[in-house]
Formats: sequence, structure tokens, C-alpha cells
Amino acid sequence: MKNTVTELLNIDFPILQAPMAGGITTPELVAAVSNHGGLGMIGAGYLDPDQLRKQINEVRQLTDKAFGVNLFIPNTFTYDSQEADGANQSLHSIRKYLNISEPEPPHITYNDSLKSYQEQLRILIEEKVSVCSFTFGLPSDKEIEKLKRHNMILIGTATTVEEAVKIENIGMDFAVVQGSEAGGHRGTFLNVTSDRSAGLFSLLPQAVDHLHIPVIAAGGIMDGRGLVAAISLGAQAVQMGTAFLTCKESGAHKVHKAAILHATEEDAILTRTFSGKWARGLKNDFILQMSKHEGALPPYPVQHLLTQDIRKAAAAQNNPEYMSLWSGQSPTLAKAHTVKKLIEEVMREAKKVQDAIHQHAF
Repeated sequence: MKNTVTELLNIDFPILQAPMAGGITTPELVAAVSNHGGLGMIGAGYLDPDQLRKQINEVRQLTDKAFGVNLFIPNTFTYDSQEADGANQSLHSIRKYLNISEPEPPHITYNDSLKSYQEQLRILIEEKVSVCSFTFGLPSDKEIEKLKRHNMILIGTATTVEEAVKIENIGMDFAVVQGSEAGGHRGTFLNVTSDRSAGLFSLLPQAVDHLHIPVIAAGGIMDGRGLVAAISLGAQAVQMGTAFLTCKESGAHKVHKAAILHATEEDAILTRTFSGKWARGLKNDFILQMSKHEGALPPYPVQHLLTQDIRKAAAAQNNPEYMSLWSGQSPTLAKAHTVKKLIEEVMREAKKVQDAIHQHAF
């Protein structure tokens, strides 16, 4: 399974750890993935510049291998105070149940997000990070040119063929093709209002046929069978999120890990109730209660800020019913492994599957 991706990323196995933001991608998780032959990725979407620099340095204390950083592209957004007030009112009964007070109205602007993002880019250059991936959009031509001058490998995230083609045309090195099975936020950036998207094994060969750059498959891949299937359909590597989320080195809340380990494939649904942006997670009381308001919620990041206190309080109370339990569509394949054991099992199973295919074919 050596190819362009493994060669350029200098990794032993075609496995990338998905850059899950919100504290899941601890330095221990990122370093463990890189130390055991994959590419660890810091999910920096919610990190301020100082936190990002600190985490990069902490990872470097744990590994001398390559690792990457993922950034969220800031998007313009509009909302009115009436919309936010309505969403906040719908959360009143939940806050009362969790015994938390009403927060101050959120205040964030596109310029705030843009300034933080530009500071993050500056830190990646100063810290000589070798790999950077982007979600929710694409960097500007000027930003790409600057990052390329510093020998950075750039990866875009796409949920459609059209998005994948844009990633190639703008000069990125690889495209992560994310199927609808993926956990967490959708990487969509061209049709963000829709919750409809193709499954990975439908989308993947179509994207491969339209691209000249290597493709990395993401969405529901948990084991060696998924890896071999993705490679067979033209991917050169896979990006795995939920599989690493339940690993011991992950920073995911213990309640979150337990929920995935006891979930069925029917429990992972799409919702925008937590953040205002479509994401896949395990259904719980919060999603069920808020689903009737889904069409009237303010966009990301406003809804994300409105629910922040609820998610934090629920985590402190070990209450999974009001936490954002992000998960892909294959939770029954999740295991409470160490990173080392997970990667070893994935590669062992991949070889077994490849051998079986070879024997059957010849």
C-alpha cells in the first residue's frame, strides 16, 4: 500500500487520523498515530492561536514523526437578533433541567473568525508544520502560494465531486473525499444548506475519475475491510475519525466513548441543532427536543455559541443526553483500543482481505 500519499507524508501506512476539534485530538492521540505509522492530525478549529502553538509543541515532545494541523475556513454568516432570541428561548427548558443560568447573548463576527484564522496560518508557518488540511472551504490563492513557499503539504475536504475538482484546481496536493457516513461536521462548502450528500463508496470512484491529485477516503471506515475497499475504489489513503475517537489516547469524554461503544448504526443521524451546521452524531434528548426548531436555528457559529454552555454542563454532569456525541455511521465497529493496537489490527485485517481476494481471483 505504498503510494504517493504515503511517500509525500512520510508515513508507513495509508491511514490519517481525522482532525476532530473540541479536545478529542490530544497531543497524546496525534503523536501515537504518527509514532505507529499513520499521520496524526491536530483538530485546531476551536483553538485560539496561543493554544495551537502550545499543542504543536506538546506533540513535538511526544514524536519526531510528521503530523498535521486542520483549520476551519471562516465563512461569512448573517442572522438577526430575533432569530437568535428564538433559538435561545427554545433552549430555556434544557438549561433549567441542567440547572444552569441564561448566558449573555453571543457576540462574534466574521472578522473575528478571519483574524483568528490568519493568526493560525502564521503560527503554522513559524512552527514549520509540514501538513495542513482545511475544512468548510478553501484558502485563498495568496494563502496557498505562501504556504507552498514554506513546503507545506495542503489537503482540502470535499463532500461532492464539484468540491473535489475545486480543491484540485486551486492547487491543493490531496483531496479528502468525505462521504455522508462521516461523523461530526460535514465538510461541505458549496451547498451548505443541504443535509443530503452521497455515501462514500458512491462518491469516491466518481471523484477519483475527475481528479489527477491523490484522493483520501473518509466516512465510516473503521477497519481493514474499509481500507481495502477504499483503495480498491481508487483512494490512496483513508481518514478515520470515530475509530480513533474511542481509543484510550483520545480526549473524548468517557461518556461520549461509552455512547459510541454501545450504539447501533441507526443511532448516528444528521443534525444542525448543536451548531447550526450539519453534523452526524448519536441521537439523544437534545437532538429530539430541538429537531422541531431545526429549520429556524441561526447559522454556525451562532448556534454553536448558544449551545456551548449546555454541552459543557452536560459533560460536567456526565449526561450524554445533552452532549454532542459526534459519530460516524459505523459505531458497532468501534473498539476501546490503544492507537497501536487499532493500527496493527487494521493493517493485519487489510492484508488478510487482500490475500483472500488474490486467492479467489487466481
